[in-house]
Amino acid sequence: MAEEIELRASHADRDRVVDVLRIAAGDGLLDADELDERVEAALSARTLRELAPLTEDLPAVSAATGSTVAEVKDLIRIEGVHSGAVVRDGRWVVPRRMEIAVMWCKVTLDFTDAVITQDTLKIHGEMAGKTLTLITRPGIVVDTDALQLAHAKVKYYRGARPALDSPVTLRIEIEGHKTHGRVVIRPARRTFGQWLLRRPPTA
Repeated sequence: MAEEIELRASHADRDRVVDVLRIAAGDGLLDADELDERVEAALSARTLRELAPLTEDLPAVSAATGSTVAEVKDLIRIEGVHSGAVVRDGRWVVPRRMEIAVMWCKVTLDFTDAVITQDTLKIHGEMAGKTLTLITRPGIVVDTDALQLAHAKVKYYRGARPALDSPVTLRIEIEGHKTHGRVVIRPARRTFGQWLLRRPPTA
């Protein structure tokens, strides 16, 4: 009988396991030491067999906002006219597509702890005034080439553009129109303690 071939783990496979571990820690199923140990093992795993034991004692999740399984939405629509700021942050599940239709309404999409289940997010925007802010993390690429600007500008902060040889876990493609205001792409800000220790925001 031929020896069974072990399947190699991809970056996406490792990232999915890390997401499950972080969700489990947030639900109190893992303490900080267990989380650190398992995340380190997941990031260094070379095969799917090495990844499997890291989550086999945890509730099954595909894209979750807690211990219950949540279906990934095909579309999330954000609307606002002269209204308060709209923020998506924490462990929100990234949909396949987003539509943003706002006038003079600030919108912030924070991907620092977001649950990512696919490799592409398409955003169509019809936006006037104020700022659209995307807070990224390592592995996220934002493409604004198809976004048409009128009296507006796009600003990438230092660290928001990954190196050319870095693995990409999510590609965000923004199209549509932006009139007045700005589109800001920046990494998460470090806490004071992380700054002192020179650690990245996601450490």
